[in-house]
Amino acid sequence: MKGIFSQIIFPASLLATTIIGAGMFALPFLFNKAGIGTGIFYLIFFGVVLALIHLMYADIIVRTPENRRFPGYARIYLGKFGYWSSIFMAIFGALLALTIYLILSPSFIKLILPAVPNIYAIFIFWIFGTLAIFFSINELVISGFLIFLGIVVIIFTIFGFGLVNGLDKITAVPLFNFSNIFLPFGAVLFSMYGRSAIPTLLGYFRNNGQSPVKSKWPIIIGSITPAIIYVIFVFGILGLSDDISEDAVSGLVGNLPIVILWILGILGTISLWSTYIVIGRDIKKSLEHDFNFPLVLSGAVVLFIPILLYIVGFQSFLKLVEFSGAIIIGLEGIYIILMWLRASRGADLRGQEKIINRIHPIIIVSLLLVFIVGIVYKVIY
Repeated sequence: MKGIFSQIIFPASLLATTIIGAGMFALPFLFNKAGIGTGIFYLIFFGVVLALIHLMYADIIVRTPENRRFPGYARIYLGKFGYWSSIFMAIFGALLALTIYLILSPSFIKLILPAVPNIYAIFIFWIFGTLAIFFSINELVISGFLIFLGIVVIIFTIFGFGLVNGLDKITAVPLFNFSNIFLPFGAVLFSMYGRSAIPTLLGYFRNNGQSPVKSKWPIIIGSITPAIIYVIFVFGILGLSDDISEDAVSGLVGNLPIVILWILGILGTISLWSTYIVIGRDIKKSLEHDFNFPLVLSGAVVLFIPILLYIVGFQSFLKLVEFSGAIIIGLEGIYIILMWLRASRGADLRGQEKIINRIHPIIIVSLLLVFIVGIVYKVIY
């Protein structure tokens, strides 16, 4: 039993907890617009797609002798152009993700402390999130498991209240709305992406004297589990709310008992906080390993840039989620596929360890097309 926890449950929960974040709170609004069936299709589809992408990225790390992060691997496998263009995705994209978490944090902190002004709520979240970035890997994994358990309990509580009090509201939502069929694309992609947690997950295995090759099943489980949690969460919100807001929260205020609002506030805060930590840690390590930033400077970037982006006007939650999902994560997905093709070819010749033996070329082409279509659609519309 101890082996199952240390080798499967703890690392899988780290990835799942990283994935379950800000994007989840955009889903009820989008499911309501596009249809429940449409939303569930996207969750299943991207659960499979991103499980493959996460495995590919883990495989790149395992096959590469150097200790790098995303831009560093792009330099090795895609050359100078890949390196410099990856900075936009890995660094700016991740800092933008942290900004999204800051934008959303007051919505949940104010459910617990309604009198707190927005800027103070952001400041509280920002300070605690940044300090936790400096936790050790084992502390992150264990705390991630505890946070994951808390999230699951709270989401099932919300689901129970929603099912009892609003089954008619859930059944009133259409199964498919083809006029909004592409609406959830970017947000679901954003909400299911956990690339930044992969190095920490592999580091957990190494720190405990185990081969990172054993991470295959934790990555698969951790990538797919959030889709199940999201469906339960969406049903709960649809049943509880008379007005489905973009952040899943505003439409609940004034319509629910204070206890349920507190529960939702705790859920939102801890899920945002847990993901903020892992993404911030990944940015910090990337700056240190890929750009040779001193420890103090890398910490300062993670500390100050997200709050500065918020101050200068990056404050639209849904627009940033859709842009980050369709454009930035779409580009990252393409780069990971191209890097994996290069890494797998070279590593096979050297006989190094590997997580994935082979992926059929049709699957590779299909994955590339998914991300390309998403990027083109977002640029056009």
